[in-house]
Order: sequence, then C-alpha cells, then structure tokens
Amino acid sequence: MTKSGSTALAWDNIDDQAVAYVRALAMDAVQKVGNGHPGTAMSLAPAAYLLFQKTMRHDPADPQWLGRDRFVLSAGHSSLTLYSQLFLCGYGLTMADLQSFRTWGSATPGHPEFGHTRGVETTTGPLGQGLSTAVGMAMSARYERGLFDPDAAPGTSPFDHRIWVIASDGDLEEGITSEASSLAGLQELGNLCVIWDDNHISIEGDTAVAFREDVLQRYAAYGWNALSVEMRSDGSIDEIALFSALETARTSTKAPTFIQLRTTIAWPAPTLRGTAKSHGSALGADEVAATKVELGLDPAINFAFDESVLEEVRQRLAQRTESSRSKWDDSFAHWEHREPARAALLNRLTNEQLPPAISDSLPTYAPGTSIATRKASGEAIVALAKQMPELWGGSADLAESNNTTIEGGLSFLPETTPTSSPYGRIIHFGIREHAMGAIMNGIALDGLTRVFGGTFLVFSDYMRGAVRLAALMQVPVTYVWTHDSIGLGEDGPTHQPIEHLWSLRLIPGLSVVRPADANETAAAWLATVEQRRPIGLILSRQNLPVLDTEVSQVRAGVRRGAYVVAHCEDPQVLLLATGSEVALAVQAHKELLALGVQSRVVSMPCLEWFDEQDQNYHEQILPRAVTARVAVEAGATLGWYKYVGTDGAVIGIDHFGASADAETLFNEFGITVKAIVDAATSSVARAHEGNAS
Repeated sequence: MTKSGSTALAWDNIDDQAVAYVRALAMDAVQKVGNGHPGTAMSLAPAAYLLFQKTMRHDPADPQWLGRDRFVLSAGHSSLTLYSQLFLCGYGLTMADLQSFRTWGSATPGHPEFGHTRGVETTTGPLGQGLSTAVGMAMSARYERGLFDPDAAPGTSPFDHRIWVIASDGDLEEGITSEASSLAGLQELGNLCVIWDDNHISIEGDTAVAFREDVLQRYAAYGWNALSVEMRSDGSIDEIALFSALETARTSTKAPTFIQLRTTIAWPAPTLRGTAKSHGSALGADEVAATKVELGLDPAINFAFDESVLEEVRQRLAQRTESSRSKWDDSFAHWEHREPARAALLNRLTNEQLPPAISDSLPTYAPGTSIATRKASGEAIVALAKQMPELWGGSADLAESNNTTIEGGLSFLPETTPTSSPYGRIIHFGIREHAMGAIMNGIALDGLTRVFGGTFLVFSDYMRGAVRLAALMQVPVTYVWTHDSIGLGEDGPTHQPIEHLWSLRLIPGLSVVRPADANETAAAWLATVEQRRPIGLILSRQNLPVLDTEVSQVRAGVRRGAYVVAHCEDPQVLLLATGSEVALAVQAHKELLALGVQSRVVSMPCLEWFDEQDQNYHEQILPRAVTARVAVEAGATLGWYKYVGTDGAVIGIDHFGASADAETLFNEFGITVKAIVDAATSSVARAHEGNAS
C-alpha cells in the first residue's frame, strides 16, 4: 500500500508493526533497568523509522561508508530512539543489548557514545551539543567536496551527503544552538535538516513555563527553510506529512531545513501520554501493559519483536541500500578515474597520513630573537597549510589577535567573491565560542580534515562543554588559546586567565600545551598534527625570547611533554616552568649558579604528554633524589604540588589580576627571577633539613 501525500510514501502493515514493537521496546528497556527516558523514544519511533528506513542513505554493514548520510540524536537522553533503529537496521545491536540498557559494560549506555556503539556518529546528551556538532558535520561535507569534487553539479558528486538531526525542546533552549543555527543559516548549509520534537514537555512540566517564543519564526530569521508538521487528532505523528517534509529537505541546496514536528510524548500510553512523568521515569508495569494493549501487542511479553517483521524490515532496507550503494560506487569509480591526484589525497587522508617531510616545512627561530608565541603559531599554521590542504580553521572573531588566518586562503562562505569561496579555508565563527567548539567537533568527527579554532584563553570557559565532549570522544581538534596569562596586560582581570590552565588540565584526555618560545610553538604544532586527539595550544600575547636549545632537541622534548633546557652535572634544585616563565627560570638558573647553587631548568610544555612517558624518562628529567624543586607558572598553583612535593615551592598567582602593563604585573605579583631564586634556596634548605633528620 502507498500512503499518498505531496510525496508518495510506501508504507504498509509491516511498517506499522515495526513501529509498534519499537515503542514497546522503549518502555520495556526503561522498565527493566528502572530509569531512563521512555516517553520521547515512544513518540519519536515513527520519525526515526522514517529516517532510517525510508530517507537516509546508509549501510549497516559499513557504518563508516564515506557516502553515508549522518544522523545525530541531539536529544541524547532519548538514546533508545537511536538504539532501537540500530537494532532494527542490523548495525550489530542485539535484543540482549537492549535488555542491558544503561547497565555496566553494555553497548547501550544511557546516552549515545561515539566509538562505543556501532552507528553512533557523535556523543550526545549535554543538550544543544548534538545539533551544534551537526552544523560542523555539514560544514565539513562542503569543505571536503571542495577538496575532492568542487566542480560537480549539486547532488551529483559522491561527496554529497546529508546530515539529519532530531532535537528536543531542551536543545533549542540551550544558547549554543542559537549560536550554531545562526551560523548555519548564514552558511546556507542545504545539506542539514533538523527535526524539532515539539512535545511541550520537559522535566519541570509544560515547557511554557520557560520557553514561549515562536521557534519557527526564529529559524526563518536565521535563514533556514522553516516547515511545520502537525500531529493527527489522536496525538500521533502524521507520517505522510513528515515524510513529505523530509523529502523537501532532501532536495534543498541553498538553506538548512528546520522541521517543527508536533508530538505527544509517550504516545499512546493511556494515562501518561503528554505528561512530565513519562519524560524521565519508567512508566510502571501497569501502564506498560496497558500501552501494549493499545499497540495491539501481548502485554505479558517483554522485549518482543516478531522475527518475520524484523527479517522483512531488514530485507527492505538491504534492497534500498544495495541500490543506493551501487549508484554511489559507480559514481565514486568514475570520480577516481577522472581525478587521480584528488583520489591520492583522499587515500592519504583516509589512511590518516601526513605529507612526507612535513617537519621540514616549519619555521625555526634563532636564539636571542624575540617573538610572541601567538605570532609563531600563526607562522606555523601558514607553513603547515601549504603542505596540508586538509588543514583549515579560524577564530571567534579574533583572527588578528589569535593569528589564525591561513595566508592565501579564502573565507569559507557560501558566496563566491575575490576573498571568499564555498570551499574557503578560513572559518569566521563569529563571537560564538561555544558553537565554535561543537562545530569543530563535528568537523573532526567527519574524519578527513584537521580543524583549528581560536579565542582568548579566558574565553575557553565559554566553550568548555564542547571541549569536554571533544576529550570524551578523543577527536582531533586543535584549540588556539592566546593571551595566556596576566602577561596580556592592560585589558585587566576580566581578560587575564588565572584558573584556566589547571581547569583545562582537569579534563581527562585533553592535552594542554603551553610552549616557552617560538621553536617550542612550532614543535607543538608538529606534535599536534602528528596525533589525533584534542589539543589546546596556550600562547602568549607578549614577545618571548627564543631559548638557546637545538631545534631537534626542542621537537623531541616537546613531543614528550618535558625536557631539560638548562643543565648542571649534579643539580641541587629543579626549576620547572611553562610558557613565558621558562625564560625567567633560565635567568634564575644563572643567578643561582653565581650563588653556588646547582640547578636544572625543565621546560614542561605539556604535563599530559609528560605523564604518558615511562618511568625511566621521568627519572631522567625529574630525578627523585632531587627533592628541592620550584615550579613557576603565571596562573593558579593548585596542581603543581604533584610535581614539587613537600620540599618544593610553587610560584604563581591565585587571585585575579589588574590593569597594567605586563612587566608591572609580573613584578607586583611576584612572578620574577628574584622570587624563583629565593624559593629555590629555601627549597634546598628544606630538603637538607629533611635529609638530616
């Protein structure tokens, strides 16, 4: 049978049965574990089914297929919406996996996790992140098309794919989605479609207590195609109208599509549909049983799914996939034959390889010169970009301050002008730090390119949610965080980071790299592109002297997180420092020598990388026998005690700064050579007293 509408939808009893079973699975899974979010998964079952079974191009046998559409469940709390479709399509999830929902070791954690469950494209759950990440995926698709097939007509390239999102009221209340959606409209991302599950319910009840604006008009104002799909009179989703809207989105090329989908949460539960209780709690055995009766299922059977229905659904999808895959494979083969050079680039990127001798392209700096590490970073970006067409990025409206402009690169914008291109390399994120972080995640998740984004270190707070997810997913994004300390000067305490270094170091899986000079900065960039993980480069506004250390030693030392930059044969005290304070420690080393105190200066640009080294390397750099130690860093002191021990001292700043020039601030707040010398001699004395006792 065909349900007719503006676009024909093939739908029959098998589809009805499959959706009914999926609704029941949502109830059963939450009921079994005793917690979770059944209501949204119940009501959204037809929408997700339409996407996976009738609309999206995907291949359960090859979840990483280059030609696939991407699906993002921004409403990650409704993870069963995704898990049930992955089960139904044959991605590898089993009924046993659904039965172990939200339990230890299961493939079905409470919120979808990238890298944990086959078919999950991104980790979601923190509201707003999924939709915003999807904007990055859509931008990435366009940039990759520019790398590989820029001249093909719209919809004809093997690199044309779409991104589909299901978002909740909560996603749209979070400010990050306003940031990201505004940029998506400006960028005319026609490959992006967001379905808003407009069910009017959140944990505190009717969303009207906090959320009343006309969202459809808001998205129209952003420049999106704004569509509305009303529910049927009985409160269920109108599959015909929704499918028609999805088909409209699929043909869009000039604007992203936003579909307002009115639903009734927990439909068709007899007493709990449309209630806040169904949002985040098990429905209870009686309500589950009554709902199964409404669905035409046996209330006595849990986790039921008719094998013949399951087999038929998977067979239909397999036929649809075979057809779309065959067409795509032919298109890709023709492209490979037509574009051998671009095919070679794709092969390098899919194999996660760098161009040969990439290190030779980086600039080097002579000792005795002076340059801000933000400027050295900008020069490294330009040098790497000449060898790596996959490298692109920008900043949150701070390109001149962050030095994040690729020389000769055009702006990434939908129009073509002498300074812009739909495939440009310079992203203008606007003053949208949080969206920038999530968009970078989406670009990195798409897998082929390397993206960077810049802002002042103090504003890393504004993007922390996205940074945390990048660390959780271990995606290769690079943060260019400049103006790294009170050394930025006269802008004052609102712009001077204090707690930020240790706050970021607390995030598991994030590498925080604060180079001491220009050569360390180039080395940090080299180490960054050689790895595939999230890395934050912490860079100075002020000029820093280039240290007298061999470049090969610098590059090896930075990659290992710490290395010796000033030696003595038998050190009495170790001076540990990062960034601009390394030069102060080197000067203190000379003054200590004049006082007859033997010291060693250790530059520690990345504590995370140093902690990963083996015990032998730790002993080489920080010998345990030397307990007199001083750490110096122009930021909060909290975490340094791990490295200096009970005999050591830490020089830093545990209060807010002030508005003055950098030299005055360092002197007034005691981050000086004299302070290091005094702390070192005191630490040596304490160590001697401890040894004597």
